[in-house]
Amino acid sequence: MQLHNYFRSSASYRVRIALALKGLDYDYIPVHLGRSDHLEPAFGAITPARLVPVLQDDDLLLTQSMAIIEYLDETRPEPPLLPRDAAGRARVRAIAQDIACEIHPINNLRVLRFLVHDLKLSEDDKNRWYRHWVETGLEVVEARLSAGGHTGRFCHGDTPTMADCVLVPQIANAQRFDCRLDHVPTVMRIHAACMELPAFSETAPARCPDATG
Repeated sequence: MQLHNYFRSSASYRVRIALALKGLDYDYIPVHLGRSDHLEPAFGAITPARLVPVLQDDDLLLTQSMAIIEYLDETRPEPPLLPRDAAGRARVRAIAQDIACEIHPINNLRVLRFLVHDLKLSEDDKNRWYRHWVETGLEVVEARLSAGGHTGRFCHGDTPTMADCVLVPQIANAQRFDCRLDHVPTVMRIHAACMELPAFSETAPARCPDATG
């Protein structure tokens, strides 16, 4: 397998975690978004969306991190990243989507660049935008994790799931932008538990071969 990804991309980090949890080897192919590598014709030929991550598994090209993680879970089912029961799978997907569909899309790099370059927001205003949506979005995740008895050491029970694969990269970005996090203690407890595992810590942005300042 080959993974086209950018070290700071939270969506790429999700897939790196999933691959590590499943013990799968892959070739790391950097696509540096900060240098606009994704705009090169060669990458456009791989995916017209020009987004990372892209996972190549033999002749199959896969895009969208959530779809990639579910593909990995269906084709390499051990250890599972989704619960066996339908209700559990729905809960894990909902937690993951609270982040991947509600927080992340309005805070990714191309949105932040549009705010600054096209709408002429200041750097401070851009960061205020980022922090607002991350901090309020994580409040929803905190409420979901704090309710009911399904949260364990991790988002769902005592083994990592797709929800944890999505949660940890969002916290990495939140910390980079100095977001307030003391209002989400359950989220941060789970984040700390995840970071004790090599699958999360050794795939972190700073550990990637293309990591820069």
